[in-house]
Amino acid sequence: MNRRTAITHVAMMLGGALSAPTLLAMKRRDDRAPSEGFAIGFSLTESQKMIVAEVAEMIIPKTATPGAKDVGVPAFIGMMLQDCYKTPEHKSFLAGLDNLEKKQFLNLNAEQKMAVLKQVEMDSVEEMKAYQVQQTKMGDNEDREQMAAQAKGLPFWRLIKELTMLGYFTSEEGIKSSFEYVPIPGKLEMIKMKPNQKSFAY
Repeated sequence: MNRRTAITHVAMMLGGALSAPTLLAMKRRDDRAPSEGFAIGFSLTESQKMIVAEVAEMIIPKTATPGAKDVGVPAFIGMMLQDCYKTPEHKSFLAGLDNLEKKQFLNLNAEQKMAVLKQVEMDSVEEMKAYQVQQTKMGDNEDREQMAAQAKGLPFWRLIKELTMLGYFTSEEGIKSSFEYVPIPGKLEMIKMKPNQKSFAY
């Protein structure tokens, strides 16, 4: 499966298109674009990395198939944020982690963690509405640069959910968990699909 197909599948699972910041981040990663205009020095503390790993694993837990941790999603999230996103997303992501740290997320039991994340998800609905209004105003306003400097980035929950699913379903293990994976190059041959057989991903 190529990256474009994987991104399409992730967008469908999220219920629509990926956000503009994430699409731009993926393009920047694929193009290996230079770092001009991107913040330098973004990093996560060890505690924040543990929270990222725990949240990612709760989004895609290990069952009969590998979980987010198994396929390296936490490291993928850190890499993408550091190398491919701009300051507004850095700020919103860190704000989300700060909120979870204040709730002592890592010390909660599984049920309490789930309740906290459900509340974060509910709060993100209003945050996304505010974010979309902000984007519209920035597009219509002449003072775009000043507004952009003060702009809030994509909400934490949307960021971590998109990056978790992108990291998982662009990994070989993630693809194999949902598709009949056929690596390229491979042998070209005619086959007959069996009843209820999963489609192939190249």
